[in-house]
Amino acid sequence: MSESDKAENKFDEFKGKAKEGVGKATGNEQWQAEGKAEQTKSKLKQAGEKVKDALTPDDRPGRD
Repeated sequence: MSESDKAENKFDEFKGKAKEGVGKATGNEQWQAEGKAEQTKSKLKQAGEKVKDALTPDDRPGRD
């Protein structure tokens, strides 16, 4: 995973936390849910990139 991808995913996670926090503070359940969803999406991207990084080029699917 490139450093810019890592930074983007972390920023997206931060945005989700902020959105969830604003939603909690204002009682806006939709923003709370959207914030949690953004955090989950970011964490899934990060996990997928970690798996991809862990595979050697010869182990990656589709590489013969």
